[in-house]
Amino acid sequence: MEKIKGLIAAPFAPLSAKDEVMYDKIPEYYNFLEKNKVVGAFINGSTGEGVSLSQDEKRKITERWAELGKARKTVKVINLVGGTSYKECIENAQHSAEHGVDAIAILSPYYFKPSGARQLAEFCAKIAESVPEMPVYFYHIPVLTGCSVSMFDFLREASPMIPNLAGIKYTHEDFMDFLSCMNFENGRFDMLWGRDENLLSALVLGARGGVGSTFNYAAPLYYKLIDAFDQGDLVEARNLQQMSINMIMLLGKYGGIATGKAYMSYIGKECGKFRLPVKNMSNEMYEKFVLDVEGLDMKNLFSKL
Repeated sequence: MEKIKGLIAAPFAPLSAKDEVMYDKIPEYYNFLEKNKVVGAFINGSTGEGVSLSQDEKRKITERWAELGKARKTVKVINLVGGTSYKECIENAQHSAEHGVDAIAILSPYYFKPSGARQLAEFCAKIAESVPEMPVYFYHIPVLTGCSVSMFDFLREASPMIPNLAGIKYTHEDFMDFLSCMNFENGRFDMLWGRDENLLSALVLGARGGVGSTFNYAAPLYYKLIDAFDQGDLVEARNLQQMSINMIMLLGKYGGIATGKAYMSYIGKECGKFRLPVKNMSNEMYEKFVLDVEGLDMKNLFSKL
C-alpha cells in the first residue's frame, strides 16, 4: 500500500438551488483539482456532507468520482463509507470496490460509541474484511464523532486484526499521539494530517500528506508552504501558515463549515449551499465576507479555475 504524498482535497457536494446533487459538475471538479496539483479527493466526508446525503446520493457521487479516477489516474479517490452501521458501511465499501475506488475510509460510530480501542478496531475489521484487496483508512475526527480513543492504542489493536489497514486521516490536535502513530511499527502506516491550520507542525513531525477542505480553494498556498519547509525557510513557512490561519478564522466568523462553499463561490467555483441543519450565510453577509477575504491579500495563493 503506497503512501500518499501531497494535498488531498475533501470536495464539497455540488448542490443546486433546489438542494439536489449536481452530478454533472463532478467532472469539472475533478479537472479543477487536477489543475491545482491536488493528488487526491476524499469524498463523502465532512466537507462533502456525507452524513447529510442519502445512500443513493453517496453511491452516485462515488460512481462519478471513481469513473474519472480510473480513466485519468491523476487524482486518487478515497471514499468515506460511513460510521454508525457496519452493515451499511460494508455495502458502501463493496460498492466502492466494484467501481474501482482507490481506497475507503471508516468513521467511528458516533451514536453508540465504542468503549475503547478494541471495540473500535473490531468494528473497522468487520468492514475491512469485506474488501480485502482495498486499502482502508480510519478517519479520526473526535470533535464530530465524540470518539476520543487514542489512535496509537487503535493501531496496536487494529494492526494484527486488519491486514489492509493503510493508515489514518488524523483530524485532531494531539501531536504526541500523531507522532507515536507515525513511528508505530517502523512507520508502516500512512498518516494523513487533517488540520489545515496546523500543517506546518505536522510536517515537522514527518507528515508528507494531508487531507483538508481548504485545499480545494487554496492549494497553491499550501504547496508554497510545503516548498518553504522543504527548503529550510521556516520564516516563510510560518508566514504562510499564518496566512492559512487568517483564512480559516473567517470560517468561524461567518458561521463554520458552510463558509467553505462561500470561498468556492469567491474563486468562481459555485457549489451551492450546505444542507440543513448547517447554517448558510445570507447575501448581505457574503458581501462582508468578500471584503474580509480581499483583506487577506492572498489572491495569488487561491486555486485557479
